[in-house]
Amino acid sequence: MKDNLDNIFENFEENNIFKNKAVLQSKYQPADILYRDEQIKQIALILGPTLRGEKPSNLFLYGKTGTGKTISIQKVKDELIKRANPNSGFNLRLEYLNCKLKKIADTEYRILAELISKLGGEVPATGLPTQAVYDRFVDLVDKERQLIVLILDEVDQTVKKISSDFLYNLTRLNSELNNSQISIVGISNNLTFLDDLDPRVRSSLSEEEIIFPPYNALQLQEILKKRAKEAFKENIVQQDVIAKCAAFAAREHGDARRALDLLRVAGELSERDGSKKILLKHIDEANEKIERDKILDVIRSEPKQFQLVLHSIIELLEQRTKGIHGIQRALNQDSIDPIFTGDVYNYYRQFCQENKWDVLTQRRVGDIIQEFDMLGIINVRVISKGRGGRMREIKLAIGSGVLEKAKKIIQESLEYA
Repeated sequence: MKDNLDNIFENFEENNIFKNKAVLQSKYQPADILYRDEQIKQIALILGPTLRGEKPSNLFLYGKTGTGKTISIQKVKDELIKRANPNSGFNLRLEYLNCKLKKIADTEYRILAELISKLGGEVPATGLPTQAVYDRFVDLVDKERQLIVLILDEVDQTVKKISSDFLYNLTRLNSELNNSQISIVGISNNLTFLDDLDPRVRSSLSEEEIIFPPYNALQLQEILKKRAKEAFKENIVQQDVIAKCAAFAAREHGDARRALDLLRVAGELSERDGSKKILLKHIDEANEKIERDKILDVIRSEPKQFQLVLHSIIELLEQRTKGIHGIQRALNQDSIDPIFTGDVYNYYRQFCQENKWDVLTQRRVGDIIQEFDMLGIINVRVISKGRGGRMREIKLAIGSGVLEKAKKIIQESLEYA
């Protein structure tokens, strides 16, 4: 065993693949952001007046995942902070908050606590009335003359898990302040996010909007070539690897983050193989691995009600096939008895009642099932029963290995054994 470990670790000590792996990670901030000059210019024009102490318009950035929204706003933020004059008589602060992080997004209390922490204050993790935390936030903001720009990334997650009232309160906060002003930059992957908000929130929130279109395959290739040159040693990437990465990501709505993840994971898999190059087969393997991980991340981050519905589907199928591996064998042989949305709802309702969870309507559970179908976790097929109407048949679309991990995530989240 020791000899085997020595061989493994010696292979990693040599580092034949990577020169700077950080270049391929999502938090890396490139000096030059390709194909986003126009969007960066617009952001700079809107936020530029902050350098004079003037409150800018609230701003919303829209675009699918991996279209450059976050790195573009971060670039403008960094430049503004560099140029801020410490002798201007006011303090310019630009604070970034990712609203999708689980420890932040669940409640208004947690978001306010995180903002307070960023402003140098502190409140207990739990225990205070939300109004008391809100008052603490206002006191911190207004304790000196300052202009604060709150950059709320994936802000649609906050509305999804809490409500739009939090955003409305933030937009109305300036009327309570004497020394300071607040402006909001919202970032959302959901292009129709504002359409579903209360009109009063929408009118006060979205004063300026910038759309980030998806990257096309050629643009993704150029982005990948530039990063690969910095990330890998010379002559490591086999011909056509970059093109294949870009093609996979272009299929995923032009997601540059997905393309960079593919290239990074392919490099890691190549390294584990002891290969001297990143081959086309490593891209295929990386794609499979990322798909698996993405599904688990979705399940982990979804609200409790989504997890309850998925739990109900898994349990029903397990009952019919005698365990998780039975599900997979039955699916492979196409011999599983189908389950229908009505079966799922009946199981879900009984489980919620037994464990004192709120019960959603059958229509809402049907919507959640449809969302799982869109995410590729299940396959839903509409079957006509003639005069009996139409029914939706459900089959799982994930393998037994992923299914076991998904079940464990749900158990831990719902706290049942």
